[in-house]
Parts: sequence; structure tokens; C-alpha cells
Amino acid sequence: MKLLLVEDEPSSRVLLGQLLAQYGSLSIAEDGEEGIEQFRLAFDAGAPYDVVFLDIVMPKLNGRDVLRAIRSIEEQSGIVGLDGVKVIMTTALEDADNVLGAFREGCEAYLVKPVDQKALSSLLEGFGFHAAQ
Repeated sequence: MKLLLVEDEPSSRVLLGQLLAQYGSLSIAEDGEEGIEQFRLAFDAGAPYDVVFLDIVMPKLNGRDVLRAIRSIEEQSGIVGLDGVKVIMTTALEDADNVLGAFREGCEAYLVKPVDQKALSSLLEGFGFHAAQ
């Protein structure tokens, strides 16, 4: 499985990176612009990510902007709905505006930081993704 983590906060990158590494090949972007670039490069190469983890509060472009860009890239190629990449918001923001807004914009799940292994594993397994043995 290919995973992309878009996270600007170094300690969150380390923690989430450690939790996600067991699930497959992990790429990390440190801001929204880099996240879109990495997503587009993999998508255009025919090797898209299976799951993208997005922080909301980031420099340059926030996570909701990145989410909209990802869905636009997919839509331009005829990919809509459940056929797209799974996007999981990973953020400290848990207010209704951000949570509902992210779901309206096309995320599949929303995890509030700090993310723990049990919640992450349960979520990924619910999508049919399992840790590599």
C-alpha cells in the first residue's frame, strides 16, 4: 500500500510516520503545496497513493485546500466518489465547521490528534488495509 502523509509539524510527522510505516510505502510532505505535488506526480505516473493523511493547519495551503485539489485532479481524470484515494484528516481541530467541511469536501475519515495506534489501525482495517506482516 502507498501512503502519503502531509504534515508540517515535525513531532507529528515522526509519530504518524512511525504508526504508518508498518502499512506500506510511506511518503511525507511538509506542507500543502508539496503534498499536492507528490500526489500529482504519483497519480500521473500511474502509481497513485492508496491513502492520504492530511493535517488541516499548514503553511502555504491548508489541508482542506489540499483535499479540494486532490479531488479536482481525480475528477479531471474521471475518478469520482469511492473510486478515489482515501483521504483521512489528521488534525487537532475538532470543531464542527472543520469536521463537517472536510467531509463535504470529500474526506473519508477524520482523526483528532494525538492519533493513537488503536484508532488508526481500526480505521485502516475498516477500509480493508492491513499492516504488512
